Amino acid sequence: MPSPGQQAAGDVDCVDGGGTLDGAGASSQENAMAAWKASWEGACEGSIVQYDSVGSGAGREQFLSGGVAFAGSDAALDEAETEAATERCNGSEVANLPAYIAPIAVAFNLDGVDSLDLSSEVIAQIFNQEITNWNDDAIAELNPDADLPDQEIVPVNRADESGTTENFVAYLSEAAGDAWPHDVSGNWPIEPVEAAQGSSGVVQATESGQGTITYVDASHVGELGTVNVGVGDDFVEYSPEAAAAIVDASDPRENNTENDHAVNLNYTTDESGVYPIVLISYHVACMQYQDQQDADLVKSFLSYVVSEEGQQAAAEEAGSAPISQDTRETLLGSIEQISAGA
Repeated sequence: MPSPGQQAAGDVDCVDGGGTLDGAGASSQENAMAAWKASWEGACEGSIVQYDSVGSGAGREQFLSGGVAFAGSDAALDEAETEAATERCNGSEVANLPAYIAPIAVAFNLDGVDSLDLSSEVIAQIFNQEITNWNDDAIAELNPDADLPDQEIVPVNRADESGTTENFVAYLSEAAGDAWPHDVSGNWPIEPVEAAQGSSGVVQATESGQGTITYVDASHVGELGTVNVGVGDDFVEYSPEAAAAIVDASDPRENNTENDHAVNLNYTTDESGVYPIVLISYHVACMQYQDQQDADLVKSFLSYVVSEEGQQAAAEEAGSAPISQDTRETLLGSIEQISAGA
């Protein structure tokens, strides 16, 4: 049932009188957010969502400072950020809601080559600038039928703090072993060969170069070639279904509170058909806001985002993996508790 001050419009509970909802954060959600925005605004007269795709780190900072009502983040708030969120959230708990699930594609621009099979170790050595030529034996042995040129590899990483970086580095750290000796962070850990801002930026840099390779939310890949990632004895192509499979096999993060739904991804799985480089992008929101309209708008918009209709809209626009019904019910249980207080 709609909360007081809300009215139902199809599968969407709209806020009576509408209003403007401000959010900021992960550029990985950019395409999905466009679909959510169009549908929610279309259903709820007078309601507007303004989402600034400034990257996960900047989005979390804006949320914690009170600049926006919610953040999109490719990493759940850490312990220090969660502590800082208490004051921002009117003394209440902060919720991490995994509402966007997508494979992170390893994408490249190489004339005459559309796909490559690469192990986690080889991917790590490429991005650690140890394998520097496309016809290196380590690549050639995995791709005997590929016409690999004698050409320099140009890795392109994110220049801004990024949850996509953090998820990609977490995969390399766990799956590639000693081939990736760097700490997990949202900031790229070594001096870059080439770097760009945001998901659109790294794709543009990769497309405009030759011999370039990057990591990016799969919805941004476009016409670039892509890597089939080694899992056990197989090489798995990215897809929403393969991405969803690893999420379902992963455990909740330790010490989660009641409305903190962060998960620890099992990057080292050897299960057949599972794509291991996956991004879970969270919606970060307060369980209690000072302003009633903020609470109602956040509640309305996020309820739509996790709904079956909202997840399907994102899948069609961005190629993401719809969350399961069990996850939906869990997230709605938290969203329905969002309120305003003195």
